[in-house]
Amino acid sequence: MSIVQMKNVHKSFGKVIALQGVDFEVESNEVVGLIGDNGAGKSTLIKILSGVYPLTKGEMYIKGQKIDPKNYSVKKAHKLGIETVFQEQALGTKQTIWRNLFIGRERELTKHLGFIQIDKARKETDKMMRELLGFTGGGVSPDSAVKTLSGGERQGIAIGRAMYFEADIVILDEPTRALSVKEVGKVLDFIKKVKESGKSCIYISHTIANIYFVSDRFVILDRGRVVGRYKRKEVSEPELNEILIQIHHTPESTN
Repeated sequence: MSIVQMKNVHKSFGKVIALQGVDFEVESNEVVGLIGDNGAGKSTLIKILSGVYPLTKGEMYIKGQKIDPKNYSVKKAHKLGIETVFQEQALGTKQTIWRNLFIGRERELTKHLGFIQIDKARKETDKMMRELLGFTGGGVSPDSAVKTLSGGERQGIAIGRAMYFEADIVILDEPTRALSVKEVGKVLDFIKKVKESGKSCIYISHTIANIYFVSDRFVILDRGRVVGRYKRKEVSEPELNEILIQIHHTPESTN
């Protein structure tokens, strides 16, 4: 079953064409590696899917429901089970982990008089950290400030927030950028947990070194077009690297 179907999607910013006739889909319980160089259109595509940008032309379906671009938004995407972790992380580093978990979702904790149930927030955050993310050390608690966490742990909190709100699909935009090898490993473990929980994931990157073994399928974008689709069982990591090198050295790529 397809959770997401995007058909003949175009996106322009004035005279700048970001996407040209892109077809893209994600199946249930699937990790899709969306690969491409800087400027390939990866972030534009997922911002359309997550409700940040309206598409200029084309069709989009989520769980079989056709999306009206004029009435689609980030809030609507959340309601349809789509959560996005952008590379900027969007975490309040001076705030506690529990406050970050519920940022923008305070209604989930509010009593009928408008007061936030702090004890509930802490308990739910502790549960998320232990069961979804595997935080077992005594040095980190729901009351820990995000600034005390490592880069990989911060990404884990952002991913955990998406999983907590029961997203059907978690979108990760360059989640391992500027992380150490050890921290990258933590993020990859978090992605495996997304799949183990029965959810789907789109992993966006311009390299494949960190995404090959966690992705079921790869879609390659170049200059706003899809130029390659491969299942992991059909292509080795070195072969995929070679394909990317050839694409980047081709003056004009075609579908």
